[in-house]
Amino acid sequence: MGCTVIKGNLHINIRRGNNIASELESFMGLIQTVTGYVRIRHSHTLGSLSFLKSLRYINGEELMEGMYAFSAIDNQRLQYLWDWTQHNLTIRAGRLSFRFNPKLCMSEIHKMWEKTGITEKFEEDDFRNNGDRASCESHILKFKSNSTVSNRIKLTWERYRPPDYRDLISFIVYYKEAPHQNITEFDGQDGCGSNSWNMVDVDLPQDKEIDPGVLLSPLKPWTQYAIFVKAITLVVEDKHIPGAKSDVVYIRTRPSEPSMPMDARAYANSSSKLVVKWSPPLNPNGNLTFYLVRWQQQAEDRELYQHNYCSKELKIPIRISATGLADMEEDTKPTKSDLSGGDKGPCCPCPKTKEDLKAEIDDASYRKVFENFLHNSIFTPRPPDRRRRDLFGVANSTLARGGNTTGLEGNRTEGEPPEREFPFMEDRSKTEFIEIPNLQPFTVYRIDIHACNQEVRRCSAGAFVFSRTKPADKADDMPGSVIQERDEKVEGSVLLRWPEPVNPNGLILMYEIKFRQGTEPEKHECVSRQHYRVHKGTRLTNLGYGNYSARVRATSLAGNGSWTEPVSFYVPPPKRDYDNAFYLVIIIPIIVIILIASLITVLFFINKKRNSDRLGNGVLYASVNPEYFSAAEMYVPDEWEVAREKITMHKELGQGSFGMVYEGLAKGVVKDEPETRVAIKTVNESASMRERIEFLNEASVMKEFNCHHVVRLLGVVSQGQPTLVIMELMTRGDLKSHLRSLRKENTSSQVLPPLKKMIQMAGEIADGMAYLNANKFVHRDLAARNCMVAEDFTVKIGDFGMTRDIYETDYYRKGGKGLLPVRWMSPESLKDGVFTTNSDVWSFGVVLWEIATLSEQPYQGMSNEQVLRFVMEGGLLDKPDNCPDML
Repeated sequence: MGCTVIKGNLHINIRRGNNIASELESFMGLIQTVTGYVRIRHSHTLGSLSFLKSLRYINGEELMEGMYAFSAIDNQRLQYLWDWTQHNLTIRAGRLSFRFNPKLCMSEIHKMWEKTGITEKFEEDDFRNNGDRASCESHILKFKSNSTVSNRIKLTWERYRPPDYRDLISFIVYYKEAPHQNITEFDGQDGCGSNSWNMVDVDLPQDKEIDPGVLLSPLKPWTQYAIFVKAITLVVEDKHIPGAKSDVVYIRTRPSEPSMPMDARAYANSSSKLVVKWSPPLNPNGNLTFYLVRWQQQAEDRELYQHNYCSKELKIPIRISATGLADMEEDTKPTKSDLSGGDKGPCCPCPKTKEDLKAEIDDASYRKVFENFLHNSIFTPRPPDRRRRDLFGVANSTLARGGNTTGLEGNRTEGEPPEREFPFMEDRSKTEFIEIPNLQPFTVYRIDIHACNQEVRRCSAGAFVFSRTKPADKADDMPGSVIQERDEKVEGSVLLRWPEPVNPNGLILMYEIKFRQGTEPEKHECVSRQHYRVHKGTRLTNLGYGNYSARVRATSLAGNGSWTEPVSFYVPPPKRDYDNAFYLVIIIPIIVIILIASLITVLFFINKKRNSDRLGNGVLYASVNPEYFSAAEMYVPDEWEVAREKITMHKELGQGSFGMVYEGLAKGVVKDEPETRVAIKTVNESASMRERIEFLNEASVMKEFNCHHVVRLLGVVSQGQPTLVIMELMTRGDLKSHLRSLRKENTSSQVLPPLKKMIQMAGEIADGMAYLNANKFVHRDLAARNCMVAEDFTVKIGDFGMTRDIYETDYYRKGGKGLLPVRWMSPESLKDGVFTTNSDVWSFGVVLWEIATLSEQPYQGMSNEQVLRFVMEGGLLDKPDNCPDML
């Protein structure tokens, strides 16, 4: 097995066996070279030598009897050597010897002599007694016509007339499947009766003028067959009768409808898509050009509409799985008879209660629903006769009609939607895979797959599969809010209405309401689907007077939706019979008092007018001086006061919000340091008294802070002019300028600082803001421009011009209409002017964006008005390019 070279001689002697030809080919079909000679003797089962299909060289290094490289002696059935049009054999030394091979014609021997390249003289003694029992002068039969369909081949061949017509007995037609055109008539034959050819015996036509023929069937569609015909004649020893046979021809049957695709399966990868896969048909019967995929939405079982799922004993149906079958899990709760014990002797079972009987009815109903589902899913009716006949033909008879067949329109129950037949959708695929988009959430679909052959313009029967899409996350949420309506005529009640989910997960089964009065525990109310379809809501009754809140959620086949926002309503106390008299007693005196007060007011103004006319213009009117301030607004010097002579200003650093900022030296402002480099804030000389006081008040805010990541206040000079505020010096300026200095001006791509450095910046800013939050302060203007960078690159929070103490109220509503940093402000701050710690968190997110972009302007390309609308409508900043996920 696997041998290609035989070093020595090859002797073949086979007298009996089963399936000799195929066995020899499997064991000797790879032999390419024999270094000695080949001898075949007394092998009565061999019909040909085609099993040595790879033999190319007989070297003749050792010769039989000193002269023969190939010898075939006494092989009674050997009649064919090789197909010399496809086989090459070279004998490098020695001669041929063929003796006593009665069925081997000399023409075959001469072919081998010519093809093997033997140069020695042809000796007649080496070729005795060959072909004396064969029809070696065989006539070549020629086929005259053939016609094919998908499963039949009709052949006719020319009439053959031997010298004596009575010697012709019949014809035998040989045929078999031939994937390749390399078949000979002797392939698969041996003398033990093994034959891979199919044979059809054809009688002679009654009319001698009619050409003989045969109809071969049943055959496989789109399959190539090798065919030849042989004339059967009498063999008489005293006379030579020539035979007749045809060459092997190859004919392919016509294509036909493919068989059904195999292994169809589908699964959901989202709430709107199904992935369908299948395997090619076992019998394509032609060249497949495409697969036709058709799908149809399936209606939920109509009996699901009839149940009241608010019943405690009735379970919500389990989701139907991807194959279309439901996992009808049943709770195995022990009955009372089970709990009483069944092994205590002949005890009588307890009678069934109403609850037990109702549970049995519900269980039987569910079994019926499940059985109907199986019938509707598997045994589908024939589709209406409006399909494309030229495309589907008979194959389309397996397509489902869609919809549900349980019940007629006239038998619908109250509140049940009308029966609906969903249309089929279709698409084509050239592979064994397709993704079906735009589907409804948590809905069952029937999917049919047809293999199509363009040549015959017909498709196979459909392989179908059922699958349900995944539930959508918010499909069962209410599209609007709950509306409460109160009827004055019905005391202690309120009508709640809400919109139905537009595109729910399959089917809405019920609605749940939770409501409470004040801080009492919530109460639960269930609203069935039938009740909602009639009333579009429900009425809560027997409510005591007071304030209530209620919320609603829907439950579908996929589970529960989200609760709505609570709606508040007030239930007034009930009216009593004596209320009207009580109201009269209260209201009448109030009306009388109001009338008397109005009369006194009118008389007062009339009298005042008369006195004014007497006095003329001699009366002096007082007004408030706008330059006066209340004591609460005035700045009072404290322990932060620094003597002016201890401060020396050196150079300008830049313009601040109130005036110029200088770098200088301060003596004694920091413990254990004689002199300290500081930043000195000043007020413009033209500033008003109010602006100076606001300047000092900003410094007062910073007296409360003592954090490493918040710029420190070192002192205040409030006595004399100009007013000075002494701050910690941040030598590297603000963070915005520092980030921009990191940009590489001459490169096309922006190189970010190391991730560790960016996270350190973010952490230092977050630490400073967390300190402010812990001390109940809101910054309100957090941005990169208001963060300062120290000599050692530490980032600190600065510029508290908009910071306010909100310790008392936790929230601060900004007054006035001054300039606002809209690109750093949160939606609630832009809408309502409310600044909280949450709005500082929003601004911190924008600062992170500035760090990641090296201080690009947020919302580039938008004006301030556009930014205002964009953020208020829920817009967000895009993730910066090359921004690390950790940041």
